[in-house]
Amino acid sequence: MATHAPRHETRRIRLDEHLPVDHRLSQIYRVGAGLMGLVLLAFGILGLVNKVGFFDISGDTVAGLNTNGSLSVLSICVGLLLFVGMIIGGNFASTLNMVLGVAFILSGFLNLGLLETDFNFLAFHIQNVLFSFVAGVMLMFFGMYGRVSATLPHDNPYWRARHPDEADQEQRAQRRERGEVLRKGTGE
Repeated sequence: MATHAPRHETRRIRLDEHLPVDHRLSQIYRVGAGLMGLVLLAFGILGLVNKVGFFDISGDTVAGLNTNGSLSVLSICVGLLLFVGMIIGGNFASTLNMVLGVAFILSGFLNLGLLETDFNFLAFHIQNVLFSFVAGVMLMFFGMYGRVSATLPHDNPYWRARHPDEADQEQRAQRRERGEVLRKGTGE
């Protein structure tokens, strides 16, 4: 008599790639991407309007931050990318916010090490490094909102993707409740 080890059914968690357009999480991701994109776009445009040198290491000050032409163009490109994320919304905007948030934080550390060197091609000063950290944390907050928490509500699509068995049980229970309400309403 052979005994078989119980088979563990592995269920691949697949997150729906498109949140509904009016889903509250999508709106938060869009707002975060749009606000940060607007700030970066304005900073980049102001830098170019002031006609700073493209690789001028000393840089000029715009809105309290040091800049040069290359940092202005980079800011405009990232700002436009965030606007694309705002338009697309959903998981794309969330992931974009998180990735760019990490990139801003890494840029802050990298440029902190390059301060006062000949390799400071973006003309960073300490206020730029601090802005990079703050922008990175804000982008990560907007990207992770509703995705990363120990107390996500059970109607959250990310909670449902991580707990498919419990989500299925809750959905069946809700259907039974709706069926009972409908039967009572029709007099059956």
